[in-house]
Amino acid sequence: MALEVADIEVRPGEEDQFVAAYRGARAALCETPGCRSVRMTRGIESPSRFVLLVEWDSVEAHEENFRGTERYTRWRAAIGPHFAAPPRVEHVTDVD
Repeated sequence: MALEVADIEVRPGEEDQFVAAYRGARAALCETPGCRSVRMTRGIESPSRFVLLVEWDSVEAHEENFRGTERYTRWRAAIGPHFAAPPRVEHVTDVD
């Protein structure tokens, strides 16, 4: 399993629009083969900061089944206009 962690800074004043866009586009992500779970969090002290957590079967499942497809294009078109800067995206794994 690989956990995708995306640190997203949204333009101030567009937080509610970002949340609505995320909710509308979430299915494109959730329905991707290899996607196990999706969770979006929002900063309490920094309400323009969001962290997306996606569990994938593998990094390859993320890259091949989502990033390289029309699903990603639709996803990014919906939420991307609200980004203040490109998100920082990394994959992490559990430590036993």
